[in-house]
Amino acid sequence: MSPPSAPRNVGTINWLGLWTLYQKEVRRFLKVTAQTVIGPLVMSLLFLAIFAVALGSRRNGGSGDVDGVAFTTFLAPGLIMMAITQNAFANASSSLLIAKTQGTIVDLLMAPLRPLELVLAFVFSAMTRGLLVAVVVAVAMTPFVSLSISHLGLLIFHALAAAALLSLLGILAGLWAERMDNLAAVTNFAIAPLTFLSVTFFSATDLPTNLQGLLTLNPFFHMIDGFRHGFIGQGHLAPMTGIAVMLTANIAVFWLCHRAVAHGWRIKP
Repeated sequence: MSPPSAPRNVGTINWLGLWTLYQKEVRRFLKVTAQTVIGPLVMSLLFLAIFAVALGSRRNGGSGDVDGVAFTTFLAPGLIMMAITQNAFANASSSLLIAKTQGTIVDLLMAPLRPLELVLAFVFSAMTRGLLVAVVVAVAMTPFVSLSISHLGLLIFHALAAAALLSLLGILAGLWAERMDNLAAVTNFAIAPLTFLSVTFFSATDLPTNLQGLLTLNPFFHMIDGFRHGFIGQGHLAPMTGIAVMLTANIAVFWLCHRAVAHGWRIKP
């Protein structure tokens, strides 16, 4: 009889386990591409068409310009960012909630994965979905919108930071929710309003000065303003302000997620 094999040393970080969980989560949303990719694409194009027809020619005395650029050029980055945020949040939150309701969360808890590895796998997979949808939406918009990149680094930073932040928020929402209607409430009463009211469809200069100050308290405003700055070369605030806000928000929410998973918040009896 051969002696039992020694326990495997996974090292400081279980890269194989992290990669395996990441692959599992990516394959999960790719199996329903019509729902997770094509659906958001259609919605983004519908928003572009409706707002361009309804509002584009009525702005600035018929010129259709917003902050010196065509309305569709101004609108497109906001719609792309909206696709990133909504899909990153939906992927992380729904995956965790489904695992809890179906009882498969036990598989994750029993696997040799530390809280850090669990959080990173869910964040990276949710970011993958958000960024994938964003690329598909951007490509589909190019025949209808004149898009050029002014600051590639700023654009990439805000795309990654926004996807990460919403993935982390999705983890917290998935841990907190016990039913799908709980998750729908967070999406309908928090994520969607914060996105729609964060210069996705309008310029901050359209608001009174006191409301502009209130708007800057919303991290969603900074992610959209910075992302749009990357395309059109101008934003409402200085780029470093948005970068600082996004870094601070991501670090704070990542700490909350790690603590919640490490303590088994709402996932352990």
